[in-house]
Amino acid sequence: MDHRQRAFAPSPRVDLPEGQRLTGNPLAVHPTQIGPYLVLERISAGGMAEVYKAKQVGAEGFERPVAIKRILPHIARDPNFIAMFQAEAKLAVQLQHGNICQIYQLGRHEDSFYIALEYVDGRDVGAVLDYHQKQNRGIPLPQACYIIMRACEGLDYAHNKKDNAGKPLNIIHRDISPPNLLISYEGEVKLIDFGLAKAVGSSIQTQAGIIKGKLAYMSPEQVRGSQLDARSDVFALGIVFFELLTARRLFRRDSDLETFDAVRQCKVPRPSEINQAIPATLESVLLTALARNPDERYASAGAFHAALRDFVLRERMTFRGDQLGEWMRKMFPPRRSSG
Repeated sequence: MDHRQRAFAPSPRVDLPEGQRLTGNPLAVHPTQIGPYLVLERISAGGMAEVYKAKQVGAEGFERPVAIKRILPHIARDPNFIAMFQAEAKLAVQLQHGNICQIYQLGRHEDSFYIALEYVDGRDVGAVLDYHQKQNRGIPLPQACYIIMRACEGLDYAHNKKDNAGKPLNIIHRDISPPNLLISYEGEVKLIDFGLAKAVGSSIQTQAGIIKGKLAYMSPEQVRGSQLDARSDVFALGIVFFELLTARRLFRRDSDLETFDAVRQCKVPRPSEINQAIPATLESVLLTALARNPDERYASAGAFHAALRDFVLRERMTFRGDQLGEWMRKMFPPRRSSG
């Protein structure tokens, strides 16, 4: 499904089974209710889940738009996946930060499970990349830096989150990629799908159709199956930053095997050779985030953010959320949607 047809894109980018394609028709057949939520339209689908726009209603005309991610029934029958899915969702629901899409509820409906989460009226970074790739130019530096800095803030919060007893939750996203980074028409930047990749990896059934496309945003240690920490997410965010600045895919190749090998070798070209508008100081920040050896990367998303903040201040590159929203509305005029 074309990113530019979507107002919300919380599901991972996946390949649908052969012969299945989404029509993009908001009037396509869908359930009228999932749990306590009234379904308005289906807005994306993939090999693991369907995503709907819905609304929660209450007394005195109360209404709240929500997004519903419903796990497909054949996936929900896998006990390994469901156990990990529930465990990760219980962690993710504790994350309350302006740059993280908030989870409202984990529920069960008929023969499957669903997550109700904050509805974000906007597009994902994949749509922004698609738009600029067609024009063969990276996005402007102020916008790119602002988006990545806000993502860093959300990541750093999650990485350092503790439980009520003060014990670190050790949350790692594991799937920082363009579809999991949303930008609203108001200029908000939101991360989605915390921990979901861990649940996906627990089930052989889900891996075949879902891992494809994600390899290009994994760290070298992730493709090796090594123990991960926050620096893996820093690397993945660095990939997204590289692609925003250059409008080029960094590691994605024609086949999974070639992509796997590209990530493993981690040969990163100098972004300034692709986009000459990238100054040496910003290039240094980006290449540090993309260091093959985790010990040579920023130790945290907070450190990555600090380096970008220093660059922005030195260059007097002021940029605000409302400006990002205006930029998004010009690029993607908001469509009228149900509800």
